[in-house]
Amino acid sequence: MGTIDENYFKMPEVTQNNSIEEILDSDETVLLRQKPKKKAYIFNSIAKFLPLSLIWFIFDAGFICMMIFVDVPKMVWFFVIPFFALHMTPVWIGIANIVRAGKSWKNLEYVFTDKRIIIRSGVIGINIANVYYADIKGVNLRVGIFDRLFKVGDIYITAAEQSQVLYDLENAHFLLKRIQKIVLDLKTDVYFPNDLRPKTNSGYKTKYRPED
Repeated sequence: MGTIDENYFKMPEVTQNNSIEEILDSDETVLLRQKPKKKAYIFNSIAKFLPLSLIWFIFDAGFICMMIFVDVPKMVWFFVIPFFALHMTPVWIGIANIVRAGKSWKNLEYVFTDKRIIIRSGVIGINIANVYYADIKGVNLRVGIFDRLFKVGDIYITAAEQSQVLYDLENAHFLLKRIQKIVLDLKTDVYFPNDLRPKTNSGYKTKYRPED
């Protein structure tokens, strides 16, 4: 443990940058900064609501057009307009989801350091989640139909008391293998420290070097 003195809890100058650098340890090295592929992330974000929103819009738009051609009395429109404004809620949700997806992508960033994976996210506020390599229990990859079109993949991370997903990453297979190797090397170093290893060992040959 480092030296503890009267300056240990001395507060730094308050900033509003909400950047990753503000939470990095003094001896921590950033290995990679990655964002989801924008087109893939926005498309996948709105795809869940898009079919329902389109169907709902076509139905309501068709009904409104029919009423226009039928020449409905003006008084009726005082009831029709508020009704359809409320009835088209799924359409408004779909539009809001498109706006939200763009804002969410702008704030979303995955930072891989030599100690952990930092996930910066948020739409209005900023959320920062930390997944330490030593706590990771499993790493899996999911590539859906649309992910293949955009050449991306989602990495699912299961760690102690939490789970995180790294969405729509390019070179997802490469990143998966790198994360798995870091986790394996760290866990091997914990259970089989270098000082206890013989010079010749037919088991794992783990050498964790961030610069590699």
